[in-house]
Amino acid sequence: MKTLMIYGATGFTGRMAARHAKAAGVELILAGRSTDRLAPLAAELGLPFRVFSADHVAEDALAGISVLLNFAGPFAHTAERLMRACIQSSVDYLDITAEINVYRLAESLDLEAAQAGVMLLPGVGWDVVPTDCLALHVAARVAQPRSLNVALQVAGPMSRGSASSVSEIIGAGVLARVDGQLVATPDQPPREFDFGAGPKLCVPLSFGDLVTGWRSTGIRNIAMYVHISDAAFPEGDLSELPEGPSEDQRLAHRAFAVAEVVGADGSMARSVIETVNGYTYTPLAAIEAARRVMDGERRAGFETPAHLLGVGFAETVAGTTITDF
Repeated sequence: MKTLMIYGATGFTGRMAARHAKAAGVELILAGRSTDRLAPLAAELGLPFRVFSADHVAEDALAGISVLLNFAGPFAHTAERLMRACIQSSVDYLDITAEINVYRLAESLDLEAAQAGVMLLPGVGWDVVPTDCLALHVAARVAQPRSLNVALQVAGPMSRGSASSVSEIIGAGVLARVDGQLVATPDQPPREFDFGAGPKLCVPLSFGDLVTGWRSTGIRNIAMYVHISDAAFPEGDLSELPEGPSEDQRLAHRAFAVAEVVGADGSMARSVIETVNGYTYTPLAAIEAARRVMDGERRAGFETPAHLLGVGFAETVAGTTITDF
């Protein structure tokens, strides 16, 4: 039987994923940097665990593992060494990041991973599963699609880990894909998007969709935006934030994204995806993606969720709907 390793299993989202994977009957090993944190969770779930730092992955750390699912952010600090360790150990790599530089890294390792027979599949949570599938869905509604705009609506409190990852995304600068190339667009203005309840002002931000949208749809011009409501992005010392939103907070704030595609003739299609809160969505989608990869849905090299798992993958999480306009 193939075995999944959840790295960063004691984090806010990692714990939810570990519990869900255990309940789903996935063959599982927990991993992370701290014995003190891993041991109680492993005892609760009756699971084995391994302790190692992403900075120093020993040769035997991934022995017997088929898929590594990385929950340890900011991913700029963990993804490269774990990806390289997976390539060396013939283990497929998945994570839940939205950090664009991790996708650029995966692209740069595409050939090396393919030659080793290893798949690199970042972004199997929210974001980018819903937006990647939505982009592919909308692109199919337009003849000769030429441009793609994607916007996320972020509502409710962020987890400590997400806030750190968003800091990495902001640090990457404002980028867009223009004629197939990623270019800096620091003067890109905000614009309005309608998530289903009237226009909302959204600011440009460089999420991983600038890479996945291109890879999944082939559209050569892509811009990414976000609407952060209710002061969702925290200020001050991020280490003092609560680990993550409560169940009541997650239930109160559903997740939305919109994608617009313009065709060669100027026609436009727009679709909105609505689903459960992102922190609820991520462990469900990530474990389902890992399970399907373990069952053989895989292609060596860099992959994206929609391209690998299909346009309908986002809707495998209950409570997810797509509305066309």
